Amino acid sequence: MAPSIVTSPSVSTNDPAAPTYTASNGCPVLNPRASARIGGEYGPLLLQDFHLIDLLAHFDRERVPERVVHAKGAGAYGVFEVTDDISDLTSAKFLASVGKKTKTFTRFSTVGGEKASPDSARDPRGFSTKLYTEDGVCDWVFNNTPVFFLRDPTKFPLFIHTQKRNPQTNLKDADAFWDYLTTNQESIHQVMTLFSDRGTPYGHRFMHGWSGHTFKLVKDDGSFVYCQITMKCDQGIKNFTNDEATKIAGENPDFATEDLFNAIEAGEYPSWTCYLQTMTLEQAKEFRYSVFDLTKVWPKSDFPLRRFGKLTLNKNPENYFAEVEQAAFSPSHLVPGFEASADPVLQSRLFSYNDTHRHRLGVNYLQIPVNRPENVYNPMERDGGMRVDGNYGAVANYQSTFAPLRYSKGVSAAKHEYWASTALEISPEVTDLDYEQPRAMWEVLGRTKGQQENLVYNVVAHASAAKPEIQKRVAEMFGRVDKGLGEQIAQGLAKKARSQ
Repeated sequence: MAPSIVTSPSVSTNDPAAPTYTASNGCPVLNPRASARIGGEYGPLLLQDFHLIDLLAHFDRERVPERVVHAKGAGAYGVFEVTDDISDLTSAKFLASVGKKTKTFTRFSTVGGEKASPDSARDPRGFSTKLYTEDGVCDWVFNNTPVFFLRDPTKFPLFIHTQKRNPQTNLKDADAFWDYLTTNQESIHQVMTLFSDRGTPYGHRFMHGWSGHTFKLVKDDGSFVYCQITMKCDQGIKNFTNDEATKIAGENPDFATEDLFNAIEAGEYPSWTCYLQTMTLEQAKEFRYSVFDLTKVWPKSDFPLRRFGKLTLNKNPENYFAEVEQAAFSPSHLVPGFEASADPVLQSRLFSYNDTHRHRLGVNYLQIPVNRPENVYNPMERDGGMRVDGNYGAVANYQSTFAPLRYSKGVSAAKHEYWASTALEISPEVTDLDYEQPRAMWEVLGRTKGQQENLVYNVVAHASAAKPEIQKRVAEMFGRVDKGLGEQIAQGLAKKARSQ
């Protein structure tokens, strides 16, 4: 008896309005699920089958290199609206008037984990917003913490290596994690933030965002003030405990990604109210800490928050790869009136971010639609891989008298920068000043029931996997913040060791 033939449901149509399937060169394909063969059903394939070869070749190249940091992320489109007048501080056009709206794209991410890592992992979160202004793209490449682990950019690659996988075992390495942090104790402020419940936020919609770095708001006359930005979550802050985060990592590792997408689809648009802190050059000179120190915050009692805008996310991407995976943010993407400061970590990021985008996405990454400025004209930058905009046609590729260009009026603040850079120097050495703000944070945690206990529990749970000599250094580091805190961690680690 001959075997019966099972036919697949038809995926084709005779509707003339439907698009015709083609190979990548535009040639119509008779059957996208068939291969050209010699001698019948089981015959050898033909190399001349362009559709098959091109399909496989493209498939082999579908994955672009993973981000070295911030690999796991989710994003959405939205709008930034100016809510309060700050024209006394800056000439930036997108901040020029109350009610002015600017289209945006925001990407949230974890930092150290790979693309398949859980959203609820204990990790800082990236909080980057691309503003499509009339003067070009302005990227706010922020985090969900106001400080970071370091203030010297040469330490960044070393630090990130210790947060990833051991080169021999390919496993996460608690020894490397705590060995680095205990020998670079300017990190203690960020470490305390990370091991509080703020280190495991309940999704992307329920956390604040901070610039961390100091930027400059500049006016047309070249005068400026230093500034830092805080984006306060209008949904309220929600965090997982350590055990809740571990549980959700197993049940739904994409919890935050799903939560953000579903909320926007349901019309529950998340928003953040944006505030400035500003500091004059005279105040910077007298400031207790360096204005360029990424491990310190500016006390709100001395530099109060000033509201200036609101960010609302209201549209999900249509295609994750095209719009989220290919989104490329850089703190060097700035516009007139909003500029970088001499913060050394920020200065290194101005180069490093663009460099990694050129490696990951190609030299023309700013032509990708999600990254493309609304108004761009630069015929001096030509050619390169994946040029898709016509390459400026026959326009001259130099500063030509035959095709003159109009230039905008520039603003120079060089004399101010020179004054600031000579008056404000930071030392890489750890001093007693580095424990002041962490000590204040420990006291603040004590005002909310259970938060100090959770910090101790979280540190013990993680550091207990490190070698005993490193565990001792962990307790000593926290003891410099508060003697009782160090003793509690030492006792917790000892108890954990006895139970293992």
